[in-house]
Amino acid sequence: MADDATAVVWDSALLDYDMGDHPLDPVRVELTMALARELGVLDRPGVQMITPGPASDVDLTRVHRADYLDAVRLAPIDPFFTGWGLNTPDNPVFDDMHEAAARICGATLAAARAVWHGAARRAVNVAGGLHHAMPARAAGFCVYNDPAVAIAWLLENGARRVAYLDVDVHHGDGVQAAFYDDPRVLTVSLHETPLALFPGTGFADETGGPNAEGTAVNVPLPPSTGDAGWLRAFHAIVPSVVRAFAPEIIISQCGADAHRLDPLADLRLSVDGQRAAYIAMRALADEVCDGRWVATGGGGYALVEVVPRAWAHLLAVATGDPLPPETRIPQPWRVLAKSRRPGDTIPETMTDGTEPSLVPWPGTTEDAVDRAVLATRTAVFPLHGLDPHDPRD
Repeated sequence: MADDATAVVWDSALLDYDMGDHPLDPVRVELTMALARELGVLDRPGVQMITPGPASDVDLTRVHRADYLDAVRLAPIDPFFTGWGLNTPDNPVFDDMHEAAARICGATLAAARAVWHGAARRAVNVAGGLHHAMPARAAGFCVYNDPAVAIAWLLENGARRVAYLDVDVHHGDGVQAAFYDDPRVLTVSLHETPLALFPGTGFADETGGPNAEGTAVNVPLPPSTGDAGWLRAFHAIVPSVVRAFAPEIIISQCGADAHRLDPLADLRLSVDGQRAAYIAMRALADEVCDGRWVATGGGGYALVEVVPRAWAHLLAVATGDPLPPETRIPQPWRVLAKSRRPGDTIPETMTDGTEPSLVPWPGTTEDAVDRAVLATRTAVFPLHGLDPHDPRD
């Protein structure tokens, strides 16, 4: 394995996944990469830039049905097309939709291959993380499911245990569904409660199919959960189940929409809390699987104020030292952001001015977050030989 090398997968063609006047605006990805470049993150020693190609039909059909691929190809040229979750407000069709979605999958595949084959210890595709797509249905802005496609490739190429960590504000339902009956894949999702938010799944009692009990771990958090509660929940559950599962590689979906400014959800994280989550994920990968970590983007709809800062922090954590929170944002980036989104507030620093602190879960249920933690621990910890009531587990 290349010691401390990080593969960053990027091509401006990834911006072609463009649904038009839609919350999932590719400008957030353009601005992320521009900010990381201005901050010198992409010029760090050991960074390998990879230009991806589109995933092949062989790659895609490890997860998606062949007739669904045919539908995705047909939809943009048939003005009366319906079905398959396409041509809806969430998933409008657009020109060359198959090619654009396949390239997103190809980018995450390139990241997974680089890490699995030892060319890099870590890899990042901020354009990926389209975790809602199902085998034969588009959903939640997602046409093809790039994390699932990458995991399926890993399994076909010798991986025996893969952990998937999803910190998007929405449940990672598509990846969970793809591997719900597969004991080789642990899916862990922290998200706003499905009682309040799309997609309506991800309850604590969703723990895996009959042959894979305990390999689906869901942490549904109450609306308004902020940094302290979110980080307490993460550390009370994620390290324990990941250590017990002992994966060979970790795949992360790092949606930035749990931020308090996100317009589509109701959690209250800061960019500083998100930075702390990325540091925790990298540390966990270092501990349990020799640092093998593939990170993708995901949701995030505060296009200028949040997503570029959050994912620039992610790229920094993956490529070396985390950026100091007080880092000033370079003026050329602020000019670019203003030109792309004239009406948006342009941030000046890489911090929201908070200092997230971790207070370990005390084993009590004094507030709604702690009750959610106990519900998840009760559902899954015994399936891993862990004590749900012992804060040390």
